[in-house]
Amino acid sequence: MLGPDGKAAHWLGELYRGKGLREPINIVIIDEAARDAAHATSRVLAASKAAGYPVRMGHSTGYRASIGEQIYLQLPRGHDDAFSNEPFEFSNNHGRMFGPHEVGGAYVFVAAFSRENVDPFRSPGHRYDSFNRARDDFTQSLDLATPFKVTGFVNLDNAIVSDPTVTTGDHDGIAVLVRAAR
Repeated sequence: MLGPDGKAAHWLGELYRGKGLREPINIVIIDEAARDAAHATSRVLAASKAAGYPVRMGHSTGYRASIGEQIYLQLPRGHDDAFSNEPFEFSNNHGRMFGPHEVGGAYVFVAAFSRENVDPFRSPGHRYDSFNRARDDFTQSLDLATPFKVTGFVNLDNAIVSDPTVTTGDHDGIAVLVRAAR
């Protein structure tokens, strides 16, 4: 995932245990039922809302990610929007998706979700808490409320654990695979 500055995405420049915090892709979504890219996009937006993650304002934007050597802008596309289970003024899980990328008649999205703790009495007021908790909550919520079901896990091997300057926090390098079957 790339940040608005075109460099590897970082969690608002925050340090985690003294290291720069990189934002990993931690979800892969495959829609086999969509008719075309526009339909896949509308389906994933509706599924996110049904899962309790509507588009909400108050989040950083401008992210991009590559799928199959093609760069995709983030969904949602609003000025300061992300998918979030609570307003930005409260602790929340939030994230962005990228795609859809057509592969063999199916449409693939990748996503990065994180949990932030909000405390207006400290600076900064929004602090990183977890990538894994947000990933798991979002995918389980999709599984319970939508046709998008958790079907497995993909080792993206994108956890940074031995670099002295950057980390992916609690991210384990695993993306949850979610699929909407035909």
